Amino acid sequence: MSSSDPATTTPRRRARPRRLGGAFAFAGSGLLATLAGMSAGHLTAALTDPADSPVLAVGSTVIDATPTPVKEWAIATFGSADKIILVGSVVVVTLLLAALAGLLARRRTALGLGLLLALVAAAGAAAVLQPAAGVLAVVPALVTAAVGAAVLLWLVRGLRARGAATVGTAGTAGAAQTPSRADEGDGPDVLDAGEPASRRTPVGASRRGLLVGSGLVALASVAAAGAGQWIGTVRTRLSDIALPTPARSPDPLPQGLEGRVDGLSPFRTPEADFYRVDINLAVPVVDQDSWTLTIDGDVDTEVTFSYADLLEMETVEHDITLTCVSNFVGGPYVGSARWQGIPIKQLLDRAGIDGTGADQILSTSVDGFTMSTPLEVALDGRDTMLVVGMNGNPLPRDRGFPARLVTPGIYGYVGACKWVERLTLTTYAEQEAYWTERDWAIEGPIKISSRIDTPEALSRSDAGQIAVAGVAWAQTRGIGKVQVRVDGGPWRDAELGPDAGVDYWRQWVYRWDATPGQHSLACRAVGEDGEVQTAVQAEPFPNGASGIQEIQVFVD
Repeated sequence: MSSSDPATTTPRRRARPRRLGGAFAFAGSGLLATLAGMSAGHLTAALTDPADSPVLAVGSTVIDATPTPVKEWAIATFGSADKIILVGSVVVVTLLLAALAGLLARRRTALGLGLLLALVAAAGAAAVLQPAAGVLAVVPALVTAAVGAAVLLWLVRGLRARGAATVGTAGTAGAAQTPSRADEGDGPDVLDAGEPASRRTPVGASRRGLLVGSGLVALASVAAAGAGQWIGTVRTRLSDIALPTPARSPDPLPQGLEGRVDGLSPFRTPEADFYRVDINLAVPVVDQDSWTLTIDGDVDTEVTFSYADLLEMETVEHDITLTCVSNFVGGPYVGSARWQGIPIKQLLDRAGIDGTGADQILSTSVDGFTMSTPLEVALDGRDTMLVVGMNGNPLPRDRGFPARLVTPGIYGYVGACKWVERLTLTTYAEQEAYWTERDWAIEGPIKISSRIDTPEALSRSDAGQIAVAGVAWAQTRGIGKVQVRVDGGPWRDAELGPDAGVDYWRQWVYRWDATPGQHSLACRAVGEDGEVQTAVQAEPFPNGASGIQEIQVFVD
């Protein structure tokens, strides 16, 4: 054979191999393993306690550790979507670390597995350290660890086996092909198409098996997460509960102005639309048959009531507007409903408080959250209640079932504890509650305020008569009038809607003859006692926002 024969002088060039076991594949293995583990843990928590779900437990810990200004910024910026964004952020960070775990496993299995288990351990610790954690709090984390570790080990072994198989096959092709380290899983994916069939290893089948298996794991993860959400929804549905007929109830609410003015808040806020601001990422699932309410502390006798006990008592109904201290001027965190329950003084009298030295009621929720309410507001004649019903129906779970406090005239963070299970008479000097520990004001009286619902800020309207409308509230004092100012001119009285009492908001409407151009609209409320809504601006922290809402609109 000639020395110039290409068969002896020139090695055959090979196509650049594709690599199944590369960095992206191993990062993906960490992601998939973590998703599988989180989904399994979420499903397990749905069967035990939703708050123990690894992601939610970490999210709750983040909420507790977040400084108050950051919390207020999140509420003001994201509104009711703040919890979704928080959970999403936790998931994103977790997945980034999961991808890192997969990359570490590419080099050394123990490193990747160690990071994965460290993430789960952090979530498990967050669940176990919750104030009301039960004996099963760690179970979702254990399931997460078992499933996540099993999937990661399976994927890493599969990638390495695939890499070793392709490296071994490539090694028979000739000295021109240098194999990669099998331990790294960096072997070529397929050989050159010109390689004789007798010299190829049928690695395509193993690759397909790995891809199919990964797909099945992904589908199972989605199914588990979906099942967890469905179970959680089913568990929060209330069984048939018949509320007692109230001994006292206001007349039916009159027809509000919403039928005449598009975009105006309804006179009564539907349960589904009522604002919800709390620290809970999962709604507590409380069994009314085992739930009890205990009144203790500086009382004559500690007393305990079951849910059945409460329903056997004489209940009353009151129309009351609730407001969140986080509500900014013109904000959405205010709602009005008809609440049914037992006057709180009636319950305190059962325990005996004539000789008490307490100045606060420390409420404890089923999840360990605490709230401090001035004892004075339970005794000064206002309609403070332990509520079991809302708008004629049992209290919804996400509104505090089986029972919550409703206190007219003070913000929700000091007067509206949801899912309450204990009322402790104590002093502010002895015990601090969740929000007072974070430097919010102790008493939290609601400031007189008003809001423009329509037209919306920066909206465009045709010239002519435009309905400027909204709501105003001054709980325990009542609204005497609402005034509107156009382009900085004089304050003009608006028409008020029906009156449902001093604890309930008033709708209002002002008929404005609008001319083309850009205009500013402002509103202010005046209480029945003559108090005028202040123009002095204040942020929600530490005792509620104040100021005048003013918006810009365009008229064509």
